[in-house]
Amino acid sequence: MSNDKKSLKILVFSTDKISDPGIDQAGLRKIHYTPSVYVISMPCSSGVKPRWILHAFEKGFDGVFIAADGHECSYSASCAEHTNNIVLEAQKLMTEKNINPKRIRMAALCSVCAEPFASHMENFSKILAGLEE
Repeated sequence: MSNDKKSLKILVFSTDKISDPGIDQAGLRKIHYTPSVYVISMPCSSGVKPRWILHAFEKGFDGVFIAADGHECSYSASCAEHTNNIVLEAQKLMTEKNINPKRIRMAALCSVCAEPFASHMENFSKILAGLEE
């Protein structure tokens, strides 16, 4: 994990049809949020693997945020439940590796959720900064 409090790195797993447009809108509308956010787009949030989350921490990310489809997912009616189970499994693995499970968050983001995305990033950055102290 990074030692530089000013540039906490957050990896965001987002979905191409639901959360990506909202994240894109945050950028297009120049809504401020922490600049060290890196986004990986995928079809469905339930496709994230716990080992990918651990790999992010091993590569120096301070936090992982899953921008879940929630109940709007066109791939799975149980997407939110399955994604939550992935987060729980990742937290278990993180605990085993002495990584604070508060370093992962999940929230449903829709295609028009530019402000909520920026808010989630700012709040998560504050939480991560508190863990660094």
